[in-house]
Amino acid sequence: MEALLEGEAEALTRTAIDKALSGDMMALRLCFDRLYPPQKGRSIQMSLPPIKKAQDVVQGYEAVLAAVSDGSITPDEASTIASVLEAKRKSIETVELEKRISLLEASK
Repeated sequence: MEALLEGEAEALTRTAIDKALSGDMMALRLCFDRLYPPQKGRSIQMSLPPIKKAQDVVQGYEAVLAAVSDGSITPDEASTIASVLEAKRKSIETVELEKRISLLEASK
């Protein structure tokens, strides 16, 4: 299919635009879908407490739950934020475990 379309992109695009401008709704939709693709998510702003240690993640989850409860974010957005908080928790725990292992190895 690529071989068949090679060299035709400009002409096909111009045809789609001309049809859209003349009222062809399918061509118009095609043009808009390319110019303004549907967003998969929106940018949100919410306050989270500083997450310095693993216990702080619980406060982060509480802030996310409060934001869902008051309607400022959707459950899907909360799930995304919770995933970020979980990744932060794992990274904190990894660093803490590395420190403990180093101390244990040094004391032998």
